[in-house]
Amino acid sequence: MKEIVAVIKEQFQHVGMIFRMSSYEDKATYQSHYLGLAWQILNPAIQIGIYYLVFGIGVNQGREISGVPFIVWMLIGITAWFYINSSILGASNSIHRQVGMVAKMKFPVSVLPTINIVSNLSSYFPMVAIVIGTVLAFGVTPTLYWLQYIYYFICMIAFLFAFGLLNATITVLIRDYHIFLQSVLRLLFYVSGPIWDIQNRSLPVWLVKILQLNPVYYIIEGFRDSFLNRAWFWEKTTYGLIFWGIVLILLILGSHLHMKFRAKFVDYI
Repeated sequence: MKEIVAVIKEQFQHVGMIFRMSSYEDKATYQSHYLGLAWQILNPAIQIGIYYLVFGIGVNQGREISGVPFIVWMLIGITAWFYINSSILGASNSIHRQVGMVAKMKFPVSVLPTINIVSNLSSYFPMVAIVIGTVLAFGVTPTLYWLQYIYYFICMIAFLFAFGLLNATITVLIRDYHIFLQSVLRLLFYVSGPIWDIQNRSLPVWLVKILQLNPVYYIIEGFRDSFLNRAWFWEKTTYGLIFWGIVLILLILGSHLHMKFRAKFVDYI
């Protein structure tokens, strides 16, 4: 528990530096591009268009899902997925990529995954604005359900931080882990619900129940519950407790490994 407190304390102590470095990282990534930061929106928008053509029109033939147009249903899920995917991969490689900074100066290494997570928010929030505009355009009326978006957003950040810290540490210790993680995320894309409604795919009931334990699925479905006015988060108490249990386990493992090996990161790299 002391390790968890120490890691979380570092995040709050260096919150100003986290936001400054995340802003610098955004500008550095797109400084040589003509459209600059606009690519943070254009790139996911192009991918969404491709997925809609393939899965919305090609596979689902424009059918609604649970009474909701496919484009609305998909857009809510895939926006969250793009952010989760990019944050997991970026955070997992954050310490290894910044080895020069770690080696040359006294630096709170645990904030590196957080910097990547915060940096990706600059593209995530504009996409959320597009989601809200699309939902309203298709006649969905805002209700009190929308307020619980804040809860699921906190869930997403907590999961990404815990998982990112663990992944970043393991990637330093075992370099092949980052490639393995990329393969796992490709699989998660199809079983976490951004483009497939796993409850209506004629899958065995036992398999659906297992897939619903996936933290990413819990987050994506939570956003849909919020924007589509479907259910409150306390109506899914069991899945909520399982989700936070998984986050706690990831945080315990990540904090322990990070504190144990952080002094030797440069040697491993």
